[in-house]
Amino acid sequence: MRLSTANTSDHVFLLQKSLYGLKLLPRAWYQRFAGFVQRSGFTASISGTSLFVYKEGADVAYLLLYVDDIILTASSPVLLQRIIRLHHSEFAITDLGELHHFLGISVTWTSDGLFLSQRQYAMDLLKRAGMAKCHSTATLVDTQAKLSAMDGAPVADATQYRSQAGALQYLTLTRPDIAYAIQLVCLFMHDPCEPHLALLKRVPQYVKGTLFTGLHLGVGGFDSLIAYSDADWAGCSDSWCSTSGYCVFLGDNLVSWSSKRQTMVSHSSAEAEYRAVAHAVAKTCWLRQLLQELHAPIASATIVYCDNVSAVYMTANPVHHRRTKHIEIDIHFVCDKVALGPVRLLHVPSSHQFADIMTKGLPVQLFPDFRSSLCVRDTPA
Repeated sequence: MRLSTANTSDHVFLLQKSLYGLKLLPRAWYQRFAGFVQRSGFTASISGTSLFVYKEGADVAYLLLYVDDIILTASSPVLLQRIIRLHHSEFAITDLGELHHFLGISVTWTSDGLFLSQRQYAMDLLKRAGMAKCHSTATLVDTQAKLSAMDGAPVADATQYRSQAGALQYLTLTRPDIAYAIQLVCLFMHDPCEPHLALLKRVPQYVKGTLFTGLHLGVGGFDSLIAYSDADWAGCSDSWCSTSGYCVFLGDNLVSWSSKRQTMVSHSSAEAEYRAVAHAVAKTCWLRQLLQELHAPIASATIVYCDNVSAVYMTANPVHHRRTKHIEIDIHFVCDKVALGPVRLLHVPSSHQFADIMTKGLPVQLFPDFRSSLCVRDTPA
């Protein structure tokens, strides 16, 4: 490509095609950036390819990359400024100061931690759905009715249904209280019917009444990892598959959660609960490895709470009867973790099973209490 100006009339510029909209652009940029930060002393995380960790004596720094957006934090201001200057020398970057907004998530700093909110994203979502002035509702899912894929007539615009359901998925980043309802409406994206659309519209109605709600992350107390696991046995009236759900707390802060339909039919409630436990244990193992890479390891065992006595009994008895042969992999995985010590599985009453909010609709009297237990609070004054 030749450019002609008063000062560069005889210059020829080489066009780097990988920087202009090709499919290889993300890979080319990541390799360029990752190579530089690793030469600068950072170590790439095994648990997450976008995370880089710097360790020098007692000082530590974390760098999180998403395309061209970077979150950088360090244990000392001196180290932080040194890393920023180093990146300035290599890239044309802008230091935006203290973190306040990242990928549509608003960050509010308080005296006791951080408050993460997607209020603006939720308001834009309501406007796109034409529900900015809708009436609010106190809960998301009816506690009695079970949706089926064959209920009612097909919706007039399936594309609009899929668009709204997909947009709501991103809202679960700071709203674990809507995770179960979102995974429920997403099960029918292939062929939505009118009852599914009614549930989909109920989610924005609930969001409208909780616009100032977000996820609170407190400071201190990061010496324990606790998980709550639950399953709704044969909750799907079409496939009879169960729904797994878990919530993982680092200290008093909710750091991971999931609501997901199991891929196979469970023969009993104990089997469904045990598969849910296996999913929760796998997530806690990943979190323990991540904390190890962050140089903040957890010394104590991970506590996993389950409200099914049979599932707890199976983890303590590796030689069980023949009825568990078809879930042998999950049995061995969890039993090995329990035997080696990183995990302890304990029973918890259903009244204190916080993962219930991930597997079923709760009554209006119980839903706010469980939502508060998941660190979902109102915006600080």
